Amino acid sequence: MSYVFYDTETTGVATSFSQILQFAAVKTDDQLHEIDRFEIRCRLLPHIVPSPGALLVTGITPETLLDPSFPSHYEAVREIRRKLVEWSPAVFIGYNSIGFDEELLRQALFQTLHPPYLTNTKGSERSDAMRIAHAVHMYCPNTIAVPIDNSGRETFKLDKLAPVNGFDHTDAHEAMADVEATIYVANLARKKASDVWETMRQFSNKTAVIEYVTSEDCFSLSERYFGRMYSWLVTYCGKNPEYDSQLAVFDLEHDPDDYISLSVEDLIKVLNKSPKIIRVLTANRQPIMMSADMAPDSVKARSVSLEEQNRRVGVIRSNRGFLARVGEALARRFADRETSPHVERQIYDGFISWDDQALLQEFHEADQGERAHCLEKLVDPRLVELGQRLLFFENPDLLSNRKLAEMEDWLCARVLTDSSAVPWTTIPRALAEVEELLLEEGRGEPGFLEEIKRFLENRPGQLGLA
Repeated sequence: MSYVFYDTETTGVATSFSQILQFAAVKTDDQLHEIDRFEIRCRLLPHIVPSPGALLVTGITPETLLDPSFPSHYEAVREIRRKLVEWSPAVFIGYNSIGFDEELLRQALFQTLHPPYLTNTKGSERSDAMRIAHAVHMYCPNTIAVPIDNSGRETFKLDKLAPVNGFDHTDAHEAMADVEATIYVANLARKKASDVWETMRQFSNKTAVIEYVTSEDCFSLSERYFGRMYSWLVTYCGKNPEYDSQLAVFDLEHDPDDYISLSVEDLIKVLNKSPKIIRVLTANRQPIMMSADMAPDSVKARSVSLEEQNRRVGVIRSNRGFLARVGEALARRFADRETSPHVERQIYDGFISWDDQALLQEFHEADQGERAHCLEKLVDPRLVELGQRLLFFENPDLLSNRKLAEMEDWLCARVLTDSSAVPWTTIPRALAEVEELLLEEGRGEPGFLEEIKRFLENRPGQLGLA
């Protein structure tokens, strides 16, 4: 299967409330030879306030944010989607993409009324070059060089890792340059640690992960937390009956006799306990798993005799009641969590119905004057809210005077609120961030920060809110 390497440059790090400003992608064959490439930039959305820190990292200037030669966000997302659908099915891979870039891409699709799961449906799979680098470093040590940051810890940041391994990353944090750096790191893994590469390639497939976890008596599971790698010897102990990608595994350092008879309520407490005795593994997020004999010497369960390990595995996997209760605990763990009031955080609150999907397809294909009529038929309240925003941004003349006034009030409240409770960047918050950056030494050119400050101060007038 071909690969699609991609990267985004954005207005901030809050994936639900930031915007893609630049998108780049390269399609390769399975040997990572380039087949095609694509990149696009777009204008800033009216309700998005860029983080000054993010602009410092990307070097995107305030002038560029409003460049009239760039397409709107909606137009750019339409082009991105068209190209990615053309290249599908493929393995979609970035650097820290599963945790960041893919969330931004899903939000961009969701907020422009497109199906958000483009990268892992219709035969496509998703992978993450950072996770592959983690796996190589853990299971093939000294294969790739890993730099040390100012705190004395290993860092896997792309702009640090790629250069120490021989890549000229002069244009770091420019989307296409980061794509090329990602391909370079992936090729290092493929050539120097082929066994790890092939294993991680296998686990970009959700079904393969589920089959491995449920069939292997014992395996090594690894993850990186707070700048350090950790590994555990684990065995399967349950599956969420409402979400088949969510699996539970038991750390064999612990004696299952102490947990095997616990109720669902008590197992929920165990799941929330730290350190973790039962760990949660998500099958469609490319977990780092290797055979038990590859587990690092530091794994605590190695101090347990092989005979006792086998006994513990048998106790767990032969007890169907325990497996079922763990699965129910997974399903009920966050059952009382309230729905977010913010539509951006409702992206995973249920799939879009087939009827609404058909209406959205009609919306995208309709003449601009007909789009409002398409939205009037939608049932999903998330889509209704996002559709009204989209009309406000793209075709405000299609809104009634009353609705237009409502949207203008919404925009004013969105960008100008001085509340510290909102989870997005506002103009007052961004101005405060600029002032803090100006007081810090070595945080970019003061002239560039002053330019950002002027942009933020002038933004309400540009939006007609002054």
